[in-house]
Amino acid sequence: MNQILHITFLQNSSSDWIVNMFIIYIAFGILLFFGGILQFWAHKTRKDVSIGNNPQFLKFQRGYFAAYLMAMFADWLQGPYLYKLYSYYGFTEEQIATLYVFGFASTVLLGTWTPIAADQFGRKKLCLLFTVIYSMSCFLKLSTSYGVLLIGRILGGIATSVLFSAFEAWYVHEHMEIHDFPKEWISVTFAKASFWNGIMAVVAGLCTNIVSEWFGLGPVAPYMIAIPFLLFAGIIVASHWNENTSDHKIKFRKLCSEGLRHIVIKETIFMIGAIEALFESVIYIVIFLWTPILQPGDPSLGVAFSSFMICILIGQAIFQILSASKKIPVPLILIAAIVIAFVSNLVLVYSTHPQNRHVNLSFIAFLIFEFGVGLYFPAMGFLRSHIIPDSHRWSIMNWFRVPINLIACAVLMLLHEDVFRHGNRMIFVVCCGLLFLAILSGFRFNKISKEEESLNQEAAWLETDHIHNIF
Repeated sequence: MNQILHITFLQNSSSDWIVNMFIIYIAFGILLFFGGILQFWAHKTRKDVSIGNNPQFLKFQRGYFAAYLMAMFADWLQGPYLYKLYSYYGFTEEQIATLYVFGFASTVLLGTWTPIAADQFGRKKLCLLFTVIYSMSCFLKLSTSYGVLLIGRILGGIATSVLFSAFEAWYVHEHMEIHDFPKEWISVTFAKASFWNGIMAVVAGLCTNIVSEWFGLGPVAPYMIAIPFLLFAGIIVASHWNENTSDHKIKFRKLCSEGLRHIVIKETIFMIGAIEALFESVIYIVIFLWTPILQPGDPSLGVAFSSFMICILIGQAIFQILSASKKIPVPLILIAAIVIAFVSNLVLVYSTHPQNRHVNLSFIAFLIFEFGVGLYFPAMGFLRSHIIPDSHRWSIMNWFRVPINLIACAVLMLLHEDVFRHGNRMIFVVCCGLLFLAILSGFRFNKISKEEESLNQEAAWLETDHIHNIF
């Protein structure tokens, strides 16, 4: 009798696994199809696609993309299997949460100093240092020692802060000071980088799935594959990039104090910071939670990751289409993105109930959440570019990052509390609370920003946020 029950259980488990895999692969195919159509539609809505077609400018762009996109691809390779790697090594959810917290903390603490180091010691040198540090972080993933993995996570956080500051700082300096191209062309380069960055993310997810699952090399394989790409990026930077530094000394304390003063005295900047802190802290929390939520269904994590990235690209395309029509103000698009994320987290509260889990429903909820993220990033990038003064952008953005990481770290550390140890449902309840506050902040921002004429401009080819590795 026991043997019959055991066989029946295995058959049911196998059937559930087939259904889960079928849903993930079908979802990926459908999203890829509609994502391609929407990206084509979004491209057609742009009225200034001919800007920046100068042959010398295009050659300069290719030199930047060759190194930057190689580095980004290596970064994306490390997204899908991080949690599974730590779990594979036998660490508990609480221990893994601590590893994530150290990574987030190192990014915000040391990331504050990265732009200063790049300006003073040389942006090229810092980009080269990035390839070395990130390669070391990947190599340390081979160890099963918790202490070694902790060091690797800190190094990864440092490398990430360099990747998202030094590379772009090098490009802007070369663009303006060395080649003397028009300032308006900078946004053209960053828009192209954002698009290809999304494509790289999708391809990286599929590659990790192939090497980790199809070839059976395990969750550490993507990190070993990332090292050659980092080294190639370093070779390109070393052999083709010029060194550039800042001609003036940055007064760190003065910049920080003036940035804080702008946040306090101008309500629009304060509300933008509040929305960013509340929404992006939830993104960081989802970075941690998506794998343990989906893992009981034994999904193809790489394909799931690629599906999430396609949803972000779909969100970006729809933002482009809506903003080009000028029928919906960007602040309302931002509120819509937050509402979508809020609804997806409400669904996750239901689907992660300890007594009645719905893995497939959770997967769909994550897809909806990432669509909201895709709307959020360009909308927020547009609003920041028109609300925050250029002279204090760096210091204000650094102040914004502090509450983002503090909230994310505090929520993840709640996993050590008894009430949160029997499932992640309560974490999603907290996320719903954060997003509800973000919605209220969004409505307040929309009310006080209606007199800002600059927000009525078209948001095409603007200098918006890139898709960063938010996984």
